[in-house]
Order: sequence, then C-alpha cells, then structure tokens
Amino acid sequence: MALVKQSARDRKRKKIRAKIHGSSERPRLSVFKSNTAIYAQLIDDAKGATLAGASGSDAKKVGAELAKLAGTKSIKKVVFDRGGYIYTGKVRSLAESAREGGLEF
Repeated sequence: MALVKQSARDRKRKKIRAKIHGSSERPRLSVFKSNTAIYAQLIDDAKGATLAGASGSDAKKVGAELAKLAGTKSIKKVVFDRGGYIYTGKVRSLAESAREGGLEF
C-alpha cells in the first residue's frame, strides 16, 4: 500500500514540476513531509541552488521561519510547489503562515 501511495505522489509531483519553475526573482517554495517533520525550501531552478530552507515538526513555525529568511534575502514573491501532497493539513498551514509572514504566491 505504501508503494502505491508513493508512486501516485511521484506522478503528481512530476506533473507539477513540469509546469512550475523557480527563478532568482521568483524562487520555488518546495514542500516535503516525512512522518516526523515538514521541510520547506526556496529553490532557484535556473541556478540549481537552494536560497533558504526551514524544517521542524510544526508547519506554522516552519512557514513563518521561511518567510523571515526570505525577507532577509529580499524575496517577496515565490511559486508554491506542494510536492504532490494534497493542499490540506500541514501543507496548507505552512502556506498560510508563509503568506502571513510576507510571502506572496
């Protein structure tokens, strides 16, 4: 069962990544969830570089921390990459707290 869910998420992730690209002006906010934590990164796909990252078990804190790090690097606008996950629960709370922190997407 876990393999079926993983392959379904991989297919969704590939479809999303075909349409979403981050740049230095508007980096991609990528989300990954594990059983214990949630990870978020700001990625410049043109350079292949990670600009900022945050992780933790509380999605709201991770979103706020990432928005704060983006503010120090003068990043206001991002492209949201949910990573194949459904936009609910931890993914949604991370996105909302990042918006409250000043990121626009």
